[in-house]
Amino acid sequence: MDRDVLTVSGVRDRLGTALFRRVAGPDGPANRARIHNTPGPRWFGPDRPIRVVHGDASMFIGGLRALLLQSLHPLAMAAVAAHSGYRGDPWGRLQRTSTFLAVTTFGTADDARSAVERVRAIHERVRGTTTEGAHYRAADPHLLAWVHLTETDSFLRAHERFGARTLSAADYDGYVADTAKVATALGVPDPPRSRAELDARLAAYRPELRATPESRAAARFLLVHPPLPLAARPAYALLAANAVTSLPEWARTLLGLPHLPGLEGVASSS
Repeated sequence: MDRDVLTVSGVRDRLGTALFRRVAGPDGPANRARIHNTPGPRWFGPDRPIRVVHGDASMFIGGLRALLLQSLHPLAMAAVAAHSGYRGDPWGRLQRTSTFLAVTTFGTADDARSAVERVRAIHERVRGTTTEGAHYRAADPHLLAWVHLTETDSFLRAHERFGARTLSAADYDGYVADTAKVATALGVPDPPRSRAELDARLAAYRPELRATPESRAAARFLLVHPPLPLAARPAYALLAANAVTSLPEWARTLLGLPHLPGLEGVASSS
C-alpha cells in the first residue's frame, strides 16, 4: 500500500469518526452500545452485506448523494421542505435517520420493528400540497419506493467506490435484497432484490424528475451553506464533492452542479 493510499485511508477514517460524533450527538456511543449489545435475534446475521455497507464511513457520502437525488422528485421534495425540519434542525434529522438505519441493520428484531412502526406513524401524518397544487403524502407507496431506491442506490454506489472493503457483485445484489426487507416493512411494494432490478426501477422514475426551486435550495444548503463551524467545512467539502461526483450526469445537470474532476475519487480507499 503506497503513501497516498495510507493518507487517503486515514482521512476517510478521521472524517467518519468526526461525523459520527456530530451526527450521533453526546449519547451516540451509549446508543451504539445498546443497539449492538442488546441480546436477541436480528433481522440480519453477521455475514449479511447490509452490515458491511451500513457500517462503513462511506455512508456519509451516500447519504448526501441520496438527499440530492431525492430532491429531484417534486412531491418528495415538497414533503421534505414542509415537514422534515432539515433547515431548522439538520443534525437532529440526520441523527434520527442514522439511528433508524443502525437499529434496523444491527439492532434486535423487536427494536427494528418498533423503529419501523414509529416511522410509519410519522409518514401517515405528513401530507400537503405543493406550490403548484399537487397533493402529496409521505405514506404514498410510490414516494416511499422513490426514497428507498435512491437510498439503496446511493449507499451501494458510495460503498463500491469509497468503501474500505468493496464487495463482490453477488454481495451487492445481496445488499439490495437485504434492504428490501426493511423497505417492505415500511410499506414499499415489491422492492427490488438485485442491482439490475434496482437500476430498472430507478430508470422508471426519470419522467417524473425535475429541478424545482426547492430542490436547488436544498442543494445549496447541503453543499454551499452547511450548518457547520468554519473549521469543519474543509472536511465536509471533501465528502460533498465526492457525493456530487458520484451522481449520474443527468442529475448533476438538473441541479446545475459543477464537474469537479480534480476532486473525483479523493476519498476512495484505492
